[in-house]
Amino acid sequence: MEEFIKLTPSIISLFLECPRCFYLEMKKKIHRPEGIFPSLTRGMDSVIKSYYDSYRKQGKLPPEIDGKVLGKLLDNEQLLKKWRNNRVGIEYLNEEINALLKGAIDDCLIDKDVYIPIDYKTRGYGLKDDSTSYYQHQLDIYCYLLFKNGYRIADFAYLIFYYPKSVKEDGIVSFEVIPIRVPTDINHAEQIFYDSVACLRGSEPKSHSRCKYCSWGIEAFGVNL
Repeated sequence: MEEFIKLTPSIISLFLECPRCFYLEMKKKIHRPEGIFPSLTRGMDSVIKSYYDSYRKQGKLPPEIDGKVLGKLLDNEQLLKKWRNNRVGIEYLNEEINALLKGAIDDCLIDKDVYIPIDYKTRGYGLKDDSTSYYQHQLDIYCYLLFKNGYRIADFAYLIFYYPKSVKEDGIVSFEVIPIRVPTDINHAEQIFYDSVACLRGSEPKSHSRCKYCSWGIEAFGVNL
């Protein structure tokens, strides 16, 4: 039997950016250099989740998104706790290709019996025309995972962007909150799942000039990673 492969939306992001860097990390444990990850982003994520949970207990939506999104917050707190956990998340095992896909969602809306994933995004500036494109595959995968676990899904998900507007007295920061409805495609999610598995089962991909990591080492030093 072929080797067992486990993938997440974040590692699939690397595959979409550069198949060779993805292959090197997964097969040879050669990782890209890591920059400084801002702890504020992780802290904001935790605070926002707690904030949404406070409204969940009241059976309400936060006022800044009320009337701007479809459905209500998922009220099954134990299920959501599992789905939020990076170690557990939502899993789908494809026995045919001996590979598992797993993802952890931030939150979920439910409209009747239809499940709609939410992903919070904090940023330092306002939105651009392409602000949602980088997260497309992530949302597609979340919907795909829900579908494969037997849940009815919509053909869209929500990105909820938070970015600072001003600082008030006592250090209170005011945020602009913008929910964006993003169409999703579970067929696209399945295709990139299969493609990323096929990449790992094949030969090492060649470097390409668009990647500043694997091509830099080769061009600068003639190193074959």
